[in-house]
This record gives sequence, C-alpha cells and structure tokens, in this order.
Amino acid sequence: MRYLPISQELFVHNRNKFVKELKPSSIAIFHSNDVMPTNADGTMAFRQNNDLFYLSGVDQEESILVVFPDAKDQRMKEVLFVRETNDHILTWEGYKLTKQQATEVSGIKTVFWTHEFNSVLNTLMAEAEHVYLNSNEHLRAVVEVETRDARFIKWVQERYPLHKYERSAPIMHYLRAIKSELEIAMIKQACNITEKGFRRVLDFVKPGVMEYEIEAEIFHEFIRNRSRGPAYGSIIASGTNACILHYVDNNRECKDGDLILMDFGAEYGNYASDLSRTIPVNGKFSPRQREVYDAVLRVMKASIQMLVPGNTLDQYHAFVGTLMENELIGLGLLNENDVKNQDPDKPLYKKYFMHGTSHHLGLDVHDVANKYRPFEEGMVFTCEPGIYIWDEGIGIRLENDILVTKNGPVDLMKDIPLEADDIERLMQK
Repeated sequence: MRYLPISQELFVHNRNKFVKELKPSSIAIFHSNDVMPTNADGTMAFRQNNDLFYLSGVDQEESILVVFPDAKDQRMKEVLFVRETNDHILTWEGYKLTKQQATEVSGIKTVFWTHEFNSVLNTLMAEAEHVYLNSNEHLRAVVEVETRDARFIKWVQERYPLHKYERSAPIMHYLRAIKSELEIAMIKQACNITEKGFRRVLDFVKPGVMEYEIEAEIFHEFIRNRSRGPAYGSIIASGTNACILHYVDNNRECKDGDLILMDFGAEYGNYASDLSRTIPVNGKFSPRQREVYDAVLRVMKASIQMLVPGNTLDQYHAFVGTLMENELIGLGLLNENDVKNQDPDKPLYKKYFMHGTSHHLGLDVHDVANKYRPFEEGMVFTCEPGIYIWDEGIGIRLENDILVTKNGPVDLMKDIPLEADDIERLMQK
C-alpha cells in the first residue's frame, strides 16, 4: 500500500467496540470486496470493503474476518483468513500478506488461509446461536452487482438454516459515525494532501486550459503524497458546467471570464476528504461573481457553527434553508413576498440550492450513519452550500470538512484558501 502503516491499535479498538454490540453466543462474518472485472481479462483496481477494513486493517482481496467473542476456544474469538500466496502469484501479482504480517496489521493472532474457511466455520457454527452478516444498507446505495457478502449470505443461510441471522450494518453505522483520534488523523492527512492539490491548481489555471488538465494537476499531487488517488469522481466544472451537480466529464476549455467549480478530495489509507472551491479562470471575480461567492461564503460560515453536539440534520438543514432564502432575496433571485407565501414542502430556494448542506465523512465520502441521530463529538461532516444560476452561467459551491467537538466545530481544512481576496491574490502572484 502507498500509505504508511496504520497502528493495529485502531483496529483492535474498533473490534472491541463492535463485540459489545453483539447478542450472546454470536458470530459475525465480514468478507472483502471482489476484484471487479472490466472486459476480456481486465480488472478494476481493488478497493477493500470498508467494514472489513475498519475492523481488521487488512487491505487485500479474498480476505475474511470472523468475530466470535463467546467461542469456547480462546484462539477462535477473532479469526482472520487471508489468501495463501505462492511463487506464481508473487511473480504475476506481487506480494501478499503472510500470516505473521496479517497479525501485525490487524492484531489478530489466529490466521488461516482463505481456502480453510469452510471447515473452520463449520466447527464454529456448532457453538453459535446468532450469526451477524454484513450488507450495504446505505440509503443512497444502488446495488446491481451481486457482492461477495451477498453471495455468502445465500450460501450460509442455505447451509445453516436453523441459526438466527442478524444484520451487522446497523451496528457498523452506529460505530463508524464516531471517529477515533487515529481516524481523525487519517482524515486530516487526506485533507492536507487535498490542500496541496488545490494550491497547485491556483498556480496553474488560466484561460485556455482544459478541465482535464486541471484534474491531472490535482492527481499529480495526490499520488506523489501517498494517496491512492481521489476519494470519489472529481468535478472540474467551468462555466455552465458548474450548474450540473455531478458533472465529471471534465472535457471543456476554461474560458476567460468563467468560474470553475472544483469538487475533489484525496483518499489516504482508505479515509476520504471532500473539498469544493470555486475560482475565476482569469484570477479575478467579476462584481456579480463576487456577490454570489460572498453570499455562499456567509451561508457556509454560519452553517459550520451549527455543527455542534445535540443538533440534528433536520434542524440543521432547516436553519441553512432560512439562511439561503435571505441570501437569494438579497441577490435578487427570490422575492420576499413569494418566500413568505411559499409551500413549505417545496421551498423556493431549492431552485438555486437543490442539494443537502452536509453529509458524514469517513471511510466513505458519504459515510454510513443514522440520519436521525443527533450530532455527537467525534462525528465528521462536510459543509457545502452552493448557489447555481443557469441563466447567468454561475455555479458556486464551497466545502470544508468539519469535526464536531464539545468545544465547537473544528475545521479540518482551515488552512486551505477560502476567502475571495485570498483566492485572487494567490492566482495573481
């Protein structure tokens, strides 16, 4: 892996939290993601299952984690299965974890080869009553390809039909929402790498560059700083492209007088960062662009102050909606009387600000969590208000990553230029 070794303390701590949530006599099983095919004999780059990584730190395909805290044999309370390597695999694919290395990464002492899983499981299932199985239960997930977890669910329920089956996802959503100090350090490192990418862009952008050239400059900084690359599909959207929320073609020429909305973030050690900035192609905002930019920035600053323990996403978004209404009225985009008489279920500001302001951030860029859970210390949220005006060719979004603490919000991206004056000064050096 490109990232530096992560202390096994993180994964031992995570497993200890997980087992406290299990029913008595329970076994929990987590599988790695598949290596996904493309065409012919091609494959996509491997990306580990985040739940398995969270609990083990193992970043390798064909891996399985079994957690069985009430196992009669002390050695079987935590069991890791990794792919057995050989000279052929070493020659064609490179190094795989040895059993000793798997222990060093995870803190799990009992390690078998993956091909031994069925026989070991058969012994453990004789002792277990409840079986916790993992699945992707993210509210936005669209799963059309059968995953390794899904195949295993069908197999194990057919082979062991009399056990009581439980869902691991609610537990994982609960645990992963609160980040430990080690996790926060990983996210902060991802943010630091993202900062390097943004500062490089400020020196590079000028009229005539292509959106994909900007993307290449960002990726250069990511990879040279031990990131695998972007945490999600990068958006480099100039002109009216900035009004397309998930524009990822990145193939247009950046023209004098246009703005560029950039939404990108480095991944580090599987942890995501998420940044949005909007800059002028020629290094100078027009009066109207500056007016809209400052409106978005005011909403962002006020919204960040709401990311404190005890608030909820519903309360938070209602507050941000009121802020945005006032700004849009000030910009001449909404009429004050129309806003007073609007259908509360169809607020008028949604014409110009149609997405949510914040989401959880962690191993997933849209990290798993319960949307109704009040904010707690240790949660990490994005804050990303925006205003999109198709008729004027203006799309502006600003976004930083915020840690919730008992002493107030902590901006993990506070060192990344944000003020319009700073953007202009750095671009005109």
